[in-house]
Amino acid sequence: MEQDKSLPNEKEMGYLDHFAELRNRLLWTALVFIIFFAGGLYFVEDIRDFFLNDIDITLNLISPEEIIWIIFMIAFVVAFAATLPFLCIQLWFFVKPGLTKKERRVSLAYIPVVFLLFLFGLTFGYYIFIQLILPFVLSLNDGMFNTMFTVENYFRFIFRVTLPFAIFFEVPVVTMFLTSLGIVTPQFLSKTRKYGYFILIIIGTMISPPDFILQIVVAIPLIILYEISILLSRMVYRKKNKNHHEFMENQ
Repeated sequence: MEQDKSLPNEKEMGYLDHFAELRNRLLWTALVFIIFFAGGLYFVEDIRDFFLNDIDITLNLISPEEIIWIIFMIAFVVAFAATLPFLCIQLWFFVKPGLTKKERRVSLAYIPVVFLLFLFGLTFGYYIFIQLILPFVLSLNDGMFNTMFTVENYFRFIFRVTLPFAIFFEVPVVTMFLTSLGIVTPQFLSKTRKYGYFILIIIGTMISPPDFILQIVVAIPLIILYEISILLSRMVYRKKNKNHHEFMENQ
């Protein structure tokens, strides 16, 4: 009886240890984020100039709060992008004891891919903004009015376009990871394709100006990412089933 009573206590202590470890890893991640945030504040002028080199318009500052918002927003994006690999590594160390040797090796390979896809998504979103969205918005004026961009509105517009792309470029690798865990299957992704397309088109309308053609142009890369996710999910699913059959045959 005493041994039976001790089992719940041991389990409770095990859960508390896991939560304590997760808390510590998140605290270390927060510390790294703060360090990169400070670095973003230090280089904020260089980053700001980079965003302004590709435009030929004058930005206007109408309130002191705007410049503060811009500085902290730029530093936040820099810190988030730079901290993302460290966060993934900390999560990997947290789940590492429950993984096999092969699963550790495979899951560790996802970390640089997550970081690179995030950066590629930011770059692609910025290219879409500079080459398509901003010229279209300026063409709507057609010389009828004096164009005046405020600093805050311009950078809000940039982040509204680039950040969703950075997040959605993570969909393929997340899909591969969830497929390897058995949470999603390529059959499920194919079956829900029409609903996925509908959601992606809605997202395209939210991050682009109110022009049907431009909204479709923005939604097309998102749809392609969805199809790539299905393709990668099939590859992982086949390999997973193959390994399972080989394991069962060897038993």
